[in-house]
Amino acid sequence: MLLRDKTVVVSGVGAGLGHQVAMACVRDGASVVLGARTKSRLADTAAQADPSGEHVAWRVTDIADEEQCAELAALATERFGGIDAIIQVAALDTHFGGLADADFDAWRQVVDINLIGSLRVTRACLPSMTERGGGSVVLIGTQSSVAAPTEVRQTAYAASKGALVSAMYALARELGPRRIRVNTVHPGWMWGPPVEAYVRYAADAEDIPEREVLDRLTARMALPEMATDADVAESAVFLASDRARAITGQSLLVNAGEIMR
Repeated sequence: MLLRDKTVVVSGVGAGLGHQVAMACVRDGASVVLGARTKSRLADTAAQADPSGEHVAWRVTDIADEEQCAELAALATERFGGIDAIIQVAALDTHFGGLADADFDAWRQVVDINLIGSLRVTRACLPSMTERGGGSVVLIGTQSSVAAPTEVRQTAYAASKGALVSAMYALARELGPRRIRVNTVHPGWMWGPPVEAYVRYAADAEDIPEREVLDRLTARMALPEMATDADVAESAVFLASDRARAITGQSLLVNAGEIMR
């Protein structure tokens, strides 16, 4: 059990990746503190991860609000005695478009959530992690910040996540003396609720079978099967664990080999 006796804060618990991260953390022995904006999703994930409630706590949290981030970190300390790791999943990924049609006010919101929000919640957890003698920060990035997909245009999202990677390098240097590691997981296309919705949409729009859309996406991948939300969660759990004690300032693509670096 990679996370036995650890306390992990998971921010951004939705129906997809955040849910899978929470489930994997509890399975691998952690106590988890869940944050998200939607109460029902938090309650559902907590109940599925640990029906007894012994190893799960949650609080409605918007990472755009610094006070709510502080309250989430405080909950972890009050309930479980401290924080050993944070896996920062929360993001605004629903804004589409490129530069020509850009709404820069919307772009500012994307950057505020994906970059500044990630740093807000991370900073809120630093005092507890420092007191525990170190820990791990795992940021969720995107393959789009490395190579733009042809199927969808999300320039603001990709740019905000690229900025987060640049911040990761600086944080790894800044926090290393505290024995706090900082790494990023970059999902590519990953099978879960968002991609399932995209496949249905594209199939309807083009009047073709969903299988054809999925085959078109996986044709570029070295492995014959798309990674799943659960696969990405496993990578995040590894980086949060002591098995990755000498890894910091690194970005890991989890994409079935679609792009190799």
